[in-house]
Formats: sequence, C-alpha cells, structure tokens
Amino acid sequence: MGVCAALFLARKGVSVVLVEKGRIAAEQSARNWGWIRQQGRDPAEITIMAEAQRHWQALSRETNDQIGLTQTGVAYLATSEAEQERFEGWLPNAKAHGIGTRALSRAEVQAMMPDAQADWVGGIYTDTDMKAEPWVAVPALARLAVRDGAVLCEGIAARGIETSAGRVSALITEAGRLRCSEVIVAGGAWSSLFLRNVGVNIPQLSVRASVVAVDAAPMAYAGAATDDKVAFRPRADGGYTLACGGARDLFVGPDAFRAFPKYLKQLAADPFGTKLRRASPKGFPDGWRTPRRWALDEPSPFERMRVLNPAPNDDLLARVTRDFAARFPDLGPVRPKAKWAGMIDTMPDIVPIVDRVDTVPGLTVATGLSGHGFGIGPGMGRVVSDLVTGDAVGHDLHRFRFSRFSDGSPIVIDPTSRL
Repeated sequence: MGVCAALFLARKGVSVVLVEKGRIAAEQSARNWGWIRQQGRDPAEITIMAEAQRHWQALSRETNDQIGLTQTGVAYLATSEAEQERFEGWLPNAKAHGIGTRALSRAEVQAMMPDAQADWVGGIYTDTDMKAEPWVAVPALARLAVRDGAVLCEGIAARGIETSAGRVSALITEAGRLRCSEVIVAGGAWSSLFLRNVGVNIPQLSVRASVVAVDAAPMAYAGAATDDKVAFRPRADGGYTLACGGARDLFVGPDAFRAFPKYLKQLAADPFGTKLRRASPKGFPDGWRTPRRWALDEPSPFERMRVLNPAPNDDLLARVTRDFAARFPDLGPVRPKAKWAGMIDTMPDIVPIVDRVDTVPGLTVATGLSGHGFGIGPGMGRVVSDLVTGDAVGHDLHRFRFSRFSDGSPIVIDPTSRL
C-alpha cells in the first residue's frame, strides 16, 4: 500500500519520497500468498478491491516485468454443510456488487479439481479473481513509482515526525531531516510502534503466518483455493505455494496485553486459529525489550531490525505439505523447496485503519490490512493518495476510521469474510 500510495501521488505531480528501513517488499509485502481476490472480503472493502483489480491489470500492462498476473479464480472449499452455509452467506455481498461468485456443489468441485481425493461437500468460486507473484510484483510497482517521479530511499529508517505550529513539518530519518507537510505511515507490522513514539496509539498487533513452496506435478485446476487445512495456488515456476489460512502465531508482548480486550471477539470467532507463543522474539515490534520511546537523534528499533524475518512454523508447514499431498496423490512426490514466514499487521475487526489523524495534522495512517494488503494494495494506495491531497476518494471509508477504537463503537467482525 505504501508503494502504491507513492506511485499515485507521483502521478498527481506531488513530490513524494518513499522511505524504507530495509528493502522494498523484504517483509510481508513479498511473503504473502499472492492472491488478488474480491471473494470473502469485508463488505466495506469490496468496491476498493474492485478498483484494485482494475489497477492490477493496467499496471501489469505498463511494466515490462513478468509479475505473474493471471485471472484464474479463487475457490473456498467446504468440508461440512455448516461451512458451506457460512460461505454461501457471503453471496449476497457478491450479488450487491455485481461479482459473479457462485456456489459449488460436491459434483462441481470434483469436476473442477478431478485430481483431488478429498471429501469436499461444496464451496464457492469467483472466476474473476486473480493471482500474481508478490516478490516480483511489488518491486516492479516501486520501479513504476520511481519512473513517474517518486524518490525511493532504501536502507534508511524513519525515526519519527517533527511538528511545527501543531502540524507535521518534517520526517526525521537516520540520514537526517526530510522537510514535508504530509507523512503517510504505511509500515505494516511496525506501524503501531512508530506511531506510539509520535503519541498516537492504535490496537494493532502482528501475527506470524508461515508459507511453504513445493514442487509437484501440475494439476488441472490453475486457480487458488483453500479449505480448513490447506490453502494453495500454482506458482509461475511450476510448483505451488501452500499455507493454512486458519493458523497464525501471536507472540505475546506488552502491546498484546494492552490490546487483548479489543481482540476478544476475534478470538471467540476463531478460538483455535491463533496460537499464543510465550514471548515475542528479540527485536520484534512487540518484543519485551523493544523500546517504545526513543529520541529522534538516536538509533531507533527500525535500524536494529532492518528486515523482520521470522522463522517459519516448521511443524505447521510439514502438516500443510502432508495435507496437500493427501488431497492430490496423483501429483506424485510433493517436495518442499523453500519455506518462510511473515508478520501480518492485524486489527481487532480485521479491517485496516485508513484515515487522517486529527490530533497530528498532516499525518495519515494506512495500516492493519490484516493479511489483505497485497491484493487490495493498488486500490488502497490510490485512496490514500487522494486522502492526503484532499481530493475525493470515491469510497466510503467510515469502516476504516481511526476513531472507531476510541469512540465507544463496538468491535464488528463481518461473519462471512475469511482471511
């Protein structure tokens, strides 16, 4: 989202600098599944996601890079009638927005995936959803932003914000002061820590999601799909990216204790999906020894951890690989060739904050995409660019307002959306 905001700001003729403490897409932006879907979205995200898909298609044509953008569809596969009913509960959202999502019967799933040996009772499917290769796509979008006038500063950490006469006047980096009138914080898992030092508190946490790439023979189905045990998509290199959408690890730190009451609804809705780990590792955003306050003329936590590279959950990935092999035995040996993990910035209601901060004029927060950021990134990036310049954003952002966690509003999780 930060890269795309810079891209659209540059195209508006705004002088924009993108500051990255490590490398572009070195963290979660390149570690995700690569899905670009409308299916299963929170209703408030759907129109922005539709715009994002249009941008993906246009931006793919603009770049000479092979980013792997293909329209292959997304399927949610149900292992029980209750799960099928929950999936079909999302269909009114699709109908309201003109999305061609349809319910699948057991026979239709079998016809779609004839290689499968699984007891799926049905599912839902959106043939217009897409996929891309994130570790190629995000740097390609950054190059478009630079081509259009943005300045990219990799390996330079932002430390904080300087204000003058009550509003933003500069971004302080390890390389010095960058005078500006507007700052967008789109730091993913690091956003809450950065904002806390500015005096802005948000109940954002980060959870570890683990992924494995495997080699196996091609299957008939070319799209992305998930059931309650394994999510998969064919890769551009001929293999598959595998994960488990319902499995996350939360490393407990000070922020987790502070924000815990706001996450009770999320935990109750999916009590077995998030595994609590005893202590956040050294250097993580919510690490016990990670400073919450620092002077702007001294090294910050962002310089001490250039690239957040968490170790993957090996036991989970071994199980996911076995589950995939069991579902598709005719693919032959399923051989893991790479595994990784990323820290997903999440919010209590599983939708982001995209808003101006009234108490710090000139500050915009765009974070907490809760695992949805890659696909919706170009749409949200365009929205943020217009939010900053005061132009009409073209979407209702009430659901994403900054104040919803402090104005007494209830935590609302859409029951039909799925991570």
